[in-house]
Amino acid sequence: MKKLSLKIRLIISFCAASIAILGGAGVLSWFESREQIDEFFDTYQLLLVRQLATADWGNIQPSTQKRVNRIVDNLDDDGEEEDEALGFAVFDNQGKMIFHDDENGRLFNYHPQVSGFEEQKIGAKKKLWRIVWMQSADGRHRIAVGQEIAYRDEVALDLIEETLVPWLCGLGALLLMIILLVHMELRPLRQIAGNIARRSPDDFSQLAEKQVPQEILPLTKAMNQLFGRIEQMLRRERSFISDSAHELRSPLTALKVQLEVAEMSGDDKEALQKALVNLRTGIERSSRLVEQLLALSRLDSSLRGIDTEEALDWNTLLANAVEEQQAAAGRALAIEICGREKCSICSGRNFLWSLLLRNLLDNAVRYSPENSEIKIEFTTDGMIVSNSGVTLDAKHLAHLGERFFRPAGQKAQGSGLGLSIVEKIAALHGYYVRYENENGIFKVVIAR
Repeated sequence: MKKLSLKIRLIISFCAASIAILGGAGVLSWFESREQIDEFFDTYQLLLVRQLATADWGNIQPSTQKRVNRIVDNLDDDGEEEDEALGFAVFDNQGKMIFHDDENGRLFNYHPQVSGFEEQKIGAKKKLWRIVWMQSADGRHRIAVGQEIAYRDEVALDLIEETLVPWLCGLGALLLMIILLVHMELRPLRQIAGNIARRSPDDFSQLAEKQVPQEILPLTKAMNQLFGRIEQMLRRERSFISDSAHELRSPLTALKVQLEVAEMSGDDKEALQKALVNLRTGIERSSRLVEQLLALSRLDSSLRGIDTEEALDWNTLLANAVEEQQAAAGRALAIEICGREKCSICSGRNFLWSLLLRNLLDNAVRYSPENSEIKIEFTTDGMIVSNSGVTLDAKHLAHLGERFFRPAGQKAQGSGLGLSIVEKIAALHGYYVRYENENGIFKVVIAR
């Protein structure tokens, strides 16, 4: 059933429900009709037996039965009379049958102990009859009037048939109309499916929401939102690939040049050594750029935030970040950490916050003059990383965090991706990043 189309399932459900309801109504009508027919014919039998009980049966002679039979035969010349499967018989108190209707009544069995209605099987075929017994007015005879129960069933069936046949015809017309209406009402879904099927892979235009049924409108809106997210994702991916290719071209070209210089150095050991140093520096720069690009790509794929959170171990995070920067710089660095007890950032991904700290400290160390002061300060709203001796123009502050953006005049090597990674990690944890200049101190503020 689940593998069938929605239209087929609706049609099958409507047909099954309609047939079940009509069948239930038919069964209920059968019992109601059967009860009413029983009451009607029981009343009819009682009236007939009362009339027969008032007759004078004391003077009945055997010849009377024959004369009455001949009269009835003369009346029954077309063979189409309707006897309603009735019969009657008159017995004396000794159980002898003195008169009957010459058809069914002569098969009745005398039951002196019965008064009122009983059911009795008569004849060779043992057909079931409903018989009412009554004492005659003179007290010398017992009258029995019976009717075949099968006849009552036939009457009830005829009545149900006459009642339900028009309803069955109407039900057939109703089901055809339901099939037509279901087909018409599902047209918007077919139109949406056709619209999507005809689209080119790069077509993310919105589906029309006008004249869409209310039941389908949420689906249409959800698909439009999905198209928008996919379009944004593809735009980011294309931009990322384009920018990455552009940024990788320069270091790869530099590596190629240094390799050619090394090849042409020949016996000039000094030139060869310089080319190898420059080649190593270029490889390190390319490796860092690729590492940053991979980190940014993984962060871009985390569009729905952090799936699972863990408690942040700031002692380990800070110790590892400072140790890594000191090892990279080859000297001890004056990195001050304060306000640790105020830290409000308690949960998230440890490896992401480690990456964020590494990029912030790397920028602070890389772009700060000698003997500058680097500080990590925790606040009740987030954290601040600052370094003294650095001031950026206001026009540059607005572009910090953009991919591959580096202010003009920078001498230190970099990829321009560090702050972009910082902003992405902060956003994934529900924080935003802003940049400030304050009394010759450059600050990166992370707050909610």
